[in-house]
Amino acid sequence: MASALKNLSEYDEKNIPDASEMKVGIVVSEWNRKITHALYEGAYETLSKHGVKEENIHSTQVPGSFELPSAARWMANAKDVDAIICLGCVIKGETSHNEYINRTVAAALMNLSLAMNKPFIFGVITPNTMEQAKDRAGGKHGNKGVEAAVTAIRMLDTKKVLEQPKKKIGF
Repeated sequence: MASALKNLSEYDEKNIPDASEMKVGIVVSEWNRKITHALYEGAYETLSKHGVKEENIHSTQVPGSFELPSAARWMANAKDVDAIICLGCVIKGETSHNEYINRTVAAALMNLSLAMNKPFIFGVITPNTMEQAKDRAGGKHGNKGVEAAVTAIRMLDTKKVLEQPKKKIGF
């Protein structure tokens, strides 16, 4: 497993664009609260660190990861946000329930991104055990909330660059 080799949340801060004009929503699952709140703290701190103003970070909670896409869409419609980070934790149990939840949430967020023309970031961790969840929520493998925030900033910058009008030569 690649994540066993390093902290995957490390990144080159010099390569992160200025986020001072960005407006970001964060939707957090309450299920596995200790884990999801650690993810939230990582995301929030990273957004702030790179310039997103406190008044431009909008947050809400939902009961579980399955509810993330609905609340993300509601937030996109109700708040002036450029991107929405969805944070959750679905730990594998004795059944394949986790696979259904993870696939459904990932697909729904991708569909929202395409339909609404803004990034909906999949920040749902999918560990096999609580120990693995802790390792990815501020433990030895970093904080996936940090990674989700960096992804939101980079995607918004990519969108900004790609949507700039093409420069014409001549008349």
